[in-house]
Amino acid sequence: MNTNVTPLRKQNKRRENELLILQAAEKVFAEAGFGGATMQLIADVAGLPKANVHYYFSTKEALYRQVVSNIFEVWLKAAESFEDASGPSEGIGAYIDAKMEISRTHPAGSKVWASEVMHGAPIIQDYLETALVEWTNGRISVINQWIADGLMDPISPRHLLYLIWSSTQHYADFGHQIQTLNNSTPLTDDDWQEAKTAVKRIILKGIGVTP
Repeated sequence: MNTNVTPLRKQNKRRENELLILQAAEKVFAEAGFGGATMQLIADVAGLPKANVHYYFSTKEALYRQVVSNIFEVWLKAAESFEDASGPSEGIGAYIDAKMEISRTHPAGSKVWASEVMHGAPIIQDYLETALVEWTNGRISVINQWIADGLMDPISPRHLLYLIWSSTQHYADFGHQIQTLNNSTPLTDDDWQEAKTAVKRIILKGIGVTP
């Protein structure tokens, strides 16, 4: 008899419940903000008892911080293109593609982050001052090296990153506006590909790089 079956089922059930809660929380926080969200509402959206939500996340703040951490980790993954890229065309180009795809697949997470920061980051300021600062400084070093190697125009790496973030995350944070301007229909696969190509081409040519 396999005695590992029951623990494995429990582990899978735990992961399933955590995923349901996090997906629901991301949606609720994106729509209602931290102040307007409640654990009961998140439980209702997840289709779980409120007690289950508290079992996995003892407080609303703990759940909120996990949602914010998750979207940041997704963005960090997108930036891995910087690490082994031969130059800005490859590194920044792949980063823009990845950030655009995240706006397509994780719009709620992006909205949670944007709302938090626009309100002065009352919950995650410590996160911004540590993880975000460290990550940003690392990317700035890579871009400065590309500039020193003559692979791109001598521009401010910091402002280049701000431009990439604002351009790519716009498609998530202002998705309703984009859909309205797209004859009130969601962007198709072809529309997304066109958007990725346009944003990448505009930014890369703007820093003196051939797309």
